[in-house]
Amino acid sequence: MYIFVVGANHRTAPIEVREKFSFTESTMGEALKTLRSFPAVEGCVILTTCNRTEIYAASRDPDEGLSTIWEYLSERSGMDVFEVRNCTYSHALYDTIRHLFRVASGLDSMILGEPQILGQVRDAYECALINGVTNSVINTLFQQALAVGKKVRTETGIDRNAVSVSSAAVELVKHRFGDLSSRSILIVGAGKMSELTVQCLVDGGASGVIVSNRSYEKAVRMASRFGGAAVRFDRLYEYMQRADIVISCTAASHYVVKLDDFASMMKARKKGIFLIDIAVPRDIDPRIGDLPGVTLCDIDDLKNVIDANLAERKKAAVAAEAIVEAQLHEFMRWLGTQFVVPTIKALLAKAEEIKAAELKRAMDRLGKLSDREINVICKLANSIANQLLHDPITQLKAYAVTPQGHLYTEVFQNLFGLEVEGRRTLQPTAGTVRMEAEK
Repeated sequence: MYIFVVGANHRTAPIEVREKFSFTESTMGEALKTLRSFPAVEGCVILTTCNRTEIYAASRDPDEGLSTIWEYLSERSGMDVFEVRNCTYSHALYDTIRHLFRVASGLDSMILGEPQILGQVRDAYECALINGVTNSVINTLFQQALAVGKKVRTETGIDRNAVSVSSAAVELVKHRFGDLSSRSILIVGAGKMSELTVQCLVDGGASGVIVSNRSYEKAVRMASRFGGAAVRFDRLYEYMQRADIVISCTAASHYVVKLDDFASMMKARKKGIFLIDIAVPRDIDPRIGDLPGVTLCDIDDLKNVIDANLAERKKAAVAAEAIVEAQLHEFMRWLGTQFVVPTIKALLAKAEEIKAAELKRAMDRLGKLSDREINVICKLANSIANQLLHDPITQLKAYAVTPQGHLYTEVFQNLFGLEVEGRRTLQPTAGTVRMEAEK
């Protein structure tokens, strides 16, 4: 059984191409069942996020399996197969395992150590399980990948330090206030960055998020997503007077929060206020930071946090890679047995069949023999067979845990003419032999 992956991510394809490969929640079940219906696919999982779409599959013939996936993506996207192959990557067996382990650990993400990806891998696997399209190899692969992802996060803390603007802003807020559940937080702006910031705030325990935007309808839509409230933009200072924290990120070309208006608002306040301006150009007049009771942070302050945290994540990534490699070898040992055990059983069965036939032929020719003579001849036959097979079996077990283990197993099956389920007949060319020798 072979495992492989075909995928497109932010490194291999622009967004307009990735969109053609993406799957929605409503189409995922049908897509999985379609893939599983192909003869070359014996198990599959589709992982789709904003930055990647990957199809993991198990097959008895990896070449046919890969062609099947490429053709499926071609038909689904309306792109030529050659174009699909050009903007996707594919890995087989050993490299597939390493790739998935790194994905689950956040080592292959646009943002190093991204925390969401582990949950996305889990959701993708559970969806495949629900739709009944996995098999034992795919099940073990994804269960192990989830365990590796969790181990990496637990032992290295790779996802503990914020490395995005929105998460860094929330980290500053949590450092200042601790528990956010009782804090009033005002978000100015309803764009993508504001939405990501609110998501991070909610994940961090915030519950009283208020959204204000020039387009009141956009503010309502965003606030409703997170169980917050929307306020009209002309009442901004009224609600700012009540807020503990203000985070601003609009697309305005001028200051949205002006010095004079803010200073008047502060006269009515009896406590300090924490402001974070993550807009470029800035939303908040920087002179506001000089007012008594005001703490103002801008994008440069966040950059310092991000740079320091990214350095910490890079240190953690070194330890994470070591964990991935160790777990990879462990999985390969298990997978090697999936190739080797049926082959060894088939070899022993064939040897036993030949030995029994030759013993019968010899006994028939020798005529009447004593029990002692029969016992000596049988022991001799057993000893010859066992000694002859010992080295090939030992070597095959050793090769099984290497990246080329499946190739050695196939060669072994063909050399001995073994009948093993899913066996492929290899027809190597001189170039193939030379390439394998160079490895």
